[in-house]
Amino acid sequence: MSVEASLADAGVECPVLDLYGAGLAGAAGELWARRRNGPATPLPLERWLGPLTDADSDVLDRARAPVLDIGCGPGRHVLALARRGVMALGIDVSEIAVAHVRRRGAVAIEASVFERVPGAGRWGSALLLDGNIGIGGCPRRLLRRIGALVEPGGTVLVELEAPGAATTSEELRLEHGERVSGWFPWATVGVDAMEEIAHDAGFAVEARWERSGRWFACLCAR
Repeated sequence: MSVEASLADAGVECPVLDLYGAGLAGAAGELWARRRNGPATPLPLERWLGPLTDADSDVLDRARAPVLDIGCGPGRHVLALARRGVMALGIDVSEIAVAHVRRRGAVAIEASVFERVPGAGRWGSALLLDGNIGIGGCPRRLLRRIGALVEPGGTVLVELEAPGAATTSEELRLEHGERVSGWFPWATVGVDAMEEIAHDAGFAVEARWERSGRWFACLCAR
C-alpha cells in the first residue's frame, strides 16, 4: 500500500451526508472526494453554489417540461428553471441541500431517485448534471430507473467526462481535514461510452456536445 493511501486511511469517520451538508453550508472549507487507494480531488462547491453558467443555460434550453432535477444539490438548475416559468422539481438525499434550494425559492424534496418519486412516468425531462450519472455506481441501473420516471419519449440530459476518459465504477469517500466519510459507490462515464450504456438502458443518444470544456448528451427514451 502506498504512503498516500496509508495516510488517507487515517481520519475521524462521519456520515457522508454530514460532510456534504457542511460543505454546502460553508462550514467544511475545501471538501475532497477520494478514490479508494487513489487520489483525492476537490469538489467544485463554488460552481455548485454559484450562478448559472453558459454551459448550464445551454443544457436547460433543451429541457422539456416538467423537469426532474436528480441530485439537485443546492439547486442552481431547478432555480433557473423556476425563474423561466418552467415547472421543475429537485430531489436530493441531503436535507441541507433541499433546505438550501427552498431558501432560494425553488421546489425540492428530500428523496432518493431509487425510492418513491412524485409524478413517476410523467416527467418530460430528467437532469443528471454535475456528474450525477455516477449516482449508485451503476449508470445502466440508474438510467433504467429514470426510464420509469420520464414520460414516453422523455429525455435525460446528462453531463459526462471528456472523450477518451475512462468509464469506471468505483468507491469514493469525502474528506475534510481529519474528517472522512464512509465509502460509497460512484461511477464516471466518458462521452464515448454513452451510446452503449444508453442503449442497454432503453434510451437513444439524440445529441452530444461540448460547452466551456464540459461534455453533455441528450438521451431519449425509446
